[in-house]
Amino acid sequence: MESTKQLVFIPGPGMGHLVAAVEIGKLLISRVNWLSITFFVIDLPIETRVHTYTNQSQLNQRLQFLQLSSPQTQTNHLSNREALLVETFNNSKELVRNAIIQNFMTTSSTNRLVGVIVDMFSDKMIQVATDLGLPSYVFFTSSAAFLGLMFYAQTLKDEHNRDISDFKNSDTLLPVSTYIHPLPAKVLPNAMLDKISRLHLPLSTARMLRQAKGIIINTFVELELHSIKSLDNDDGVPALYPIGPIINLNQEPDESINSWLDEQQDSSVLFLCFGSYGSFNEEQLKEIAVALDHSGCRFLWSLRQPQGKDEIGASDDVARPEQVLPVGFLTRTMNRGKVIGWAPQVAVLSHRSIGGFITHCGWNSILESLWFGVPIATWPMYAEQQVNAFEMVVDLEIAVDIKMEYRSESPVLVTAEEIENAIRRLMLDSTEEKYGIRKKMEELKDKSRKALLEGGSSYCFLESLINEFKDHSSN
Repeated sequence: MESTKQLVFIPGPGMGHLVAAVEIGKLLISRVNWLSITFFVIDLPIETRVHTYTNQSQLNQRLQFLQLSSPQTQTNHLSNREALLVETFNNSKELVRNAIIQNFMTTSSTNRLVGVIVDMFSDKMIQVATDLGLPSYVFFTSSAAFLGLMFYAQTLKDEHNRDISDFKNSDTLLPVSTYIHPLPAKVLPNAMLDKISRLHLPLSTARMLRQAKGIIINTFVELELHSIKSLDNDDGVPALYPIGPIINLNQEPDESINSWLDEQQDSSVLFLCFGSYGSFNEEQLKEIAVALDHSGCRFLWSLRQPQGKDEIGASDDVARPEQVLPVGFLTRTMNRGKVIGWAPQVAVLSHRSIGGFITHCGWNSILESLWFGVPIATWPMYAEQQVNAFEMVVDLEIAVDIKMEYRSESPVLVTAEEIENAIRRLMLDSTEEKYGIRKKMEELKDKSRKALLEGGSSYCFLESLINEFKDHSSN
């Protein structure tokens, strides 16, 4: 019988990163019986609902969580969530190093450690693995196209001494090879436009990614063929393993939501949901409400509490929606709409009545939409979501645009007219665009599932990754 080998997985901060990491772990141990995985869960100074997930998860005994209490990070000098999370993880390197040594590298350790997988947010842990003589792999939780943009920005700086932030507030179109069309500077992520405080973060991450033995991407060849080919042609990029879509499909539906959806016709309901950190001010909420009111479309709206100026944690549910929505809105739409708080997104998207999805364009949300074949309208808010929207709308032509340059840090008012126009294009108008998008989404739904089956592209890349682990264990 083959002895058990151990893999350490250091997920990034927040639910989305951890859930995707656990799903990869489940996939790996379903393919081989000689591997066990320990997830290092680093405590954060903000609420992310991670502990609720780890305490409630019923995992295979070959998947374990190890909680690590990070050194105290001072938050008063950090004005945004990204900087806080990166600093917290950077301050945890010694903590992780000691945990690896104490649990897997002492003379009494029985399980051979075959490698360390780090999240793109925890890229500094690559150096920890290298110092300990361990191969490191990065789990990149966004698109292959965005990975190429990070390398583009880093090359621009290191080889041409040019900051990508120089293109801020310009109409420049950037020749980023992983995108089919030139990328407008107006959709660059905030971090890349903030030369003083944040640009160093993606540049540093890109340099560190190049030092990894391989990059595991939550995507699949059939979705991002152009991007993956472009990265493969770059000699400075480590081996790529596109093994997605990695999605947690085991989500319990909410009884109240599901009962309401059961009463609706197939593909008739528009779902609005903007992620754990997505919220709007009252003025914008009213514009959304007016658009829904005027459109006549059936809808399910996940409404979150607008954040205060200095708040950087996950948004809370709105206790009394009638206080932030137009007078009479809930009464006028009660027969065709439902306003809710937090939503079990996967369970909702899987329902037969959902016909469209207005989303913040987090990569996980995009993959979930593809998996269930639900057409999307893009309303990005933070992180790399603007370039995700560009890829979906312009490059792949599988989404309707609402405002792809929207940024929650410096929001402009999106009018009810703009929102209603997108709703009609996505849900109501009988146009070639609408049917074209729906057809492509149905095709990608089929391709996303086939990619994971034996012989599929993602199945084969995962096999290659497993062989890498096996080769190291035999050395």
